[in-house]
Amino acid sequence: MSLFARTRRLAILSTALLAAGLSWAQAPIVIKFSHVVANDTPKGKAADFFAKRAAELTGGKVKVEVYANSTLYKDKEEMEALQLGAVQMLAPSLAKFGPLGAKEFEVFDLPFIFDNYEELHKVTQGPVGKMLLGKLEGRGIKGLAFWDNGFKSFSANKPLKSLDDFKGQKLRIQSSKVLEAQMRALGALPQVMAFSEVYQALQTGVVDGTENPHSNLYTQKMHEVQKHVTLSDHGYLGYAVITNKKFWDGLPADLRGKLEQAMTESTAYANRIAKEENDAALEKVKASGKSQVHALSVAERQAMKKAMVKVHQEMASRIGQDVLNAVYKETGFDPNKL
Repeated sequence: MSLFARTRRLAILSTALLAAGLSWAQAPIVIKFSHVVANDTPKGKAADFFAKRAAELTGGKVKVEVYANSTLYKDKEEMEALQLGAVQMLAPSLAKFGPLGAKEFEVFDLPFIFDNYEELHKVTQGPVGKMLLGKLEGRGIKGLAFWDNGFKSFSANKPLKSLDDFKGQKLRIQSSKVLEAQMRALGALPQVMAFSEVYQALQTGVVDGTENPHSNLYTQKMHEVQKHVTLSDHGYLGYAVITNKKFWDGLPADLRGKLEQAMTESTAYANRIAKEENDAALEKVKASGKSQVHALSVAERQAMKKAMVKVHQEMASRIGQDVLNAVYKETGFDPNKL
């Protein structure tokens, strides 16, 4: 082969390799974002919003693929999948972190610890929230933000208003020692179950009832198989948006900055729509006529609160008295004044 032919061949090969390299360099970074609720819940909408803003802010260099409704992983599988790098982002409910070993997060499961969103956000958006997210780093997880869902109501096939109403009722909960203690304080029987299995369990009578913010109750159609809903606001359900720490730290700094901006915007969006979505879902539950909705009287709610607040001290050694005190300081809550 002549020198010219060899040179030409090398030039063609170099061009091909360069083109392949450019093509590879331009391929977007894919973030698989898995969650277990429907697309039309506050979390589902916020995840889709984040995907949209991530693409816009990075100029398409990052592609977020959202997998809703447990289509990729169920409750019990998703955390391990994140740690193994099979997915890059999750937004698990805060109760999921206790079984992982971050028991401090179970402070969010304590009954009646927040009376409103203002008190809640002093914690999730302040130094206590930042401290809690930092606890995850030793487990290979980077905490990015807290997202609201809302305050929970009870549902069952009988009205749950007095303490006697709860006795012997099998109520589904997430895997949480705090939620187990909460149900036992009411005289109910806690039943740990994956979120994706709850509708069928309610339908078939495997469990009698559950607790949920209204958006989850409605979008999962649980109200169709529950005759009664009690507006108790006894507990909070929120999420921590998390990512695989090794993956996050390995991103180019400029892209990571853009994704942090997208997350800040998505958190503001998620928290803005949470109450709105839950209020709308409650109206839809009422309009369906399938569940009778009960509002607690002041006396009924106070009786429930007194019965359940003992869980705070029962769980103090598990969660950490210092964490409890830090939350009380932010919110002004004093269990001794009940």
